[in-house]
Amino acid sequence: MARSRSILVVDDNKGILASLQYLLGDRFAHVICLSSPQGILSLLERQAVDVVLLDMNFSVGLNSGGEGLFYLQEIKAWHPHIPVVLFTAFADISLAVEGLKRGAADFVVKPYDNARLLQTLEEACAPKSGTCPKRSTRTADRTEMFWGTTDAMQRLRTQVERCSATDANILITGENGTGKEVLAREIHAASHRKGGPLIAVDMGAIAPTLFESELFGHVKGAFTDARQDHEGRFEAARGGTLFLDEIGNLPLHLQAKLLTALQSRQVVRVGSNTPADVDIRLVCATNKDLPAMVECGEFREDLLYRINTIHLHLPALRERREDILPLARRFLLRYAREYGRGAEDFSPEAAGLLERHPWYGNIRELQHAVERAVILGEGRLILPEQLNLSARAAQPEAATAPRTLEETEREAVKQALDYCKGNFSLAASRLGISRQTLYNKIKRYGL
Repeated sequence: MARSRSILVVDDNKGILASLQYLLGDRFAHVICLSSPQGILSLLERQAVDVVLLDMNFSVGLNSGGEGLFYLQEIKAWHPHIPVVLFTAFADISLAVEGLKRGAADFVVKPYDNARLLQTLEEACAPKSGTCPKRSTRTADRTEMFWGTTDAMQRLRTQVERCSATDANILITGENGTGKEVLAREIHAASHRKGGPLIAVDMGAIAPTLFESELFGHVKGAFTDARQDHEGRFEAARGGTLFLDEIGNLPLHLQAKLLTALQSRQVVRVGSNTPADVDIRLVCATNKDLPAMVECGEFREDLLYRINTIHLHLPALRERREDILPLARRFLLRYAREYGRGAEDFSPEAAGLLERHPWYGNIRELQHAVERAVILGEGRLILPEQLNLSARAAQPEAATAPRTLEETEREAVKQALDYCKGNFSLAASRLGISRQTLYNKIKRYGL
């Protein structure tokens, strides 16, 4: 490794920071240490860094790894070319896989071996044209839309083909895990803006105090740690598509700010009085019943009209059961190739289990179940026990299944929490939502 490179180490254990400062000093010209993750983005904006070594847990008593996954996403969103190596004391394969899926180059388990740690960092910094470690050669997590054969999905496909070529605002609805972001990317790829960026924002994960800075940007000196001008997501998406996921989680007082930006087609950075023109195509998504929220005074009616020029609804996976096995086989082939496994198909018993399972987590739950089975399985066929699905999957779908969207969502959240034994990070990942959104749902449903 070239001695001129820099590394950022983020860990709340000052003893580990001191040890790594000494160890890494022989390999890196600059070893920058942070004991809190809150200063990561501002540091990366003002200083060049070749690799980040990121701890997974920072809050006392919290060992879920969710904080590390959150800051990993933030780094990859704003600095996608900087490799991130995760640092965890919990050798949980699901957590490690989730980190890799979200863009991590690799992970190291504490207590760490010095030689292994140095080798991992060297491989993470290796030029992409050279020989890369096997774990880093994962294919890009670019999932193409699977339309299937059902009438509902074919009607949806026709709608998408008709509206993609326009700049009309689109609202995508559907349960968690149905593929709303995948559909948004399909719309972008089919639009005349496909040469521009697609900027995705999880509205449920943005703290209210950071809303304006994240979406509209800020100028140097606007607040503490604002050491230079910062471009917001609206400006970053110029010439392309802005995808606002979980739009139903946006607090009422912030909905007015969003509506103003959409109506005026301009944004004003925090700390500035100069408006900047907005050139975006807006796509929003939610699993909530927005008209019902309007009736309850929880969502602005004028904002709903603004974002809902075209409404596209994604059906739940249990409503398109003929697509379950084709989707599962698609994931199986993908992960068998990705992880170098020999799995080729599902046993008849496993296939039957897949078709009977209620899939309250929809496609995301199916994808995770198949990926886990491929990683942990052996042989050519995936067996029922390797899918590790709940016992109720062996029964026909109960007549007492939840009848409303809220009942279905509550059941899905409860099942995920039970399955993950209270691990909020893994439960949120299984449901395909952020941890903050999971907290909100737990509070809402009294779980």
